[in-house]
Amino acid sequence: MSQSEIYIALTEVFQEVFDDDSIVLTPETTADDIEGWDSQAHVSLVVAAESQFGVRFRTADLETLHNVGDFVALIEAKREAVGHG
Repeated sequence: MSQSEIYIALTEVFQEVFDDDSIVLTPETTADDIEGWDSQAHVSLVVAAESQFGVRFRTADLETLHNVGDFVALIEAKREAVGHG
């Protein structure tokens, strides 16, 4: 799965979690850019992303994320680690 494919699938996850089809993700997107992205929504995003991409995140992994670009890179690395590359 390429980064662009990850962005497309992750955008769908965000749109579903936030019930907002107008969300368009960029590598620089942060919680400040999306209304309602609080700690509860963050947990929902993580769970939905794990399900969507067939990966599991550790708390330490998530603490390193600063924006959507970091999240995409983490998803890509996790998928490669479990052989879904």
